[in-house]
Amino acid sequence: MTGWQKITRNVRVISMAFEIEMRQSFTDAFVLFGIIVQPMIVAFMALWMLRDQVADYAIFVVVGSGMTGLWTTLLFQGGNSITGERWTGTLEPLACAPAPLRVVVTGKLLADITQSLFSIIFCYAFISILMGLPVTIAKPWLFAGSIVLTIIAFIAFGMIIGPLFILNPDFQRFQNGLEFVVYVLSGFLFPIALLPMWTTPLSYILTPYWAARALHAASSGSGSNEEIFFCWGMLVLFSVLYFFLSKYLFRVVLRKAREDATLNMQ
Repeated sequence: MTGWQKITRNVRVISMAFEIEMRQSFTDAFVLFGIIVQPMIVAFMALWMLRDQVADYAIFVVVGSGMTGLWTTLLFQGGNSITGERWTGTLEPLACAPAPLRVVVTGKLLADITQSLFSIIFCYAFISILMGLPVTIAKPWLFAGSIVLTIIAFIAFGMIIGPLFILNPDFQRFQNGLEFVVYVLSGFLFPIALLPMWTTPLSYILTPYWAARALHAASSGSGSNEEIFFCWGMLVLFSVLYFFLSKYLFRVVLRKAREDATLNMQ
């Protein structure tokens, strides 16, 4: 198979996985809660705590709350989609199919991230319409570029977490813990400068941190164009590193799972 044929095959597999995942997700009440309800609850609580300065931080809350929806959907729906394949007995056939399993997972994660973008839309509507607060984006074109890179960065981040769900059926138990750890370390709703200094390097290696920094700077206008471009560069750098690392992890994990016969374990 030539290189072009492999690319065509992978694109077709990604599009099919994307379509199936979208169809399944929009019938799942838990997913809809994570996309629509939870971000609005987070936004309301943040605005209540900042009620004396709410007008100054409205757009910050919109972006931060929307990003909590992005991460929650990626972590739970992305992980549960792999667990669901295990429960239905289709994980083994997917692992043995000609198309690499990581390509299928990429399509699933792309669907999860795409639908979770509704989080930002609903938060925007909730704050600007229901609460009557002016919410404007200071640098719309840079914000749009940051959104595109955020999607890629979150998919790359999900690709290094996916193998853990494949290797260990019990990894799903750690989802709740991972959810809030990434909230805090990525600075979705408050600066990481408030955290202990030893946590800063952990934030710097997380693509969600650079995504949040770029989106906050572009939406509020608090950062210069150079700062936003720097965040873009870090997003691209770590996304590439994550994709290469995920390729290695998928190969190692699948080999071990086949040797230990754990792909069909519940």
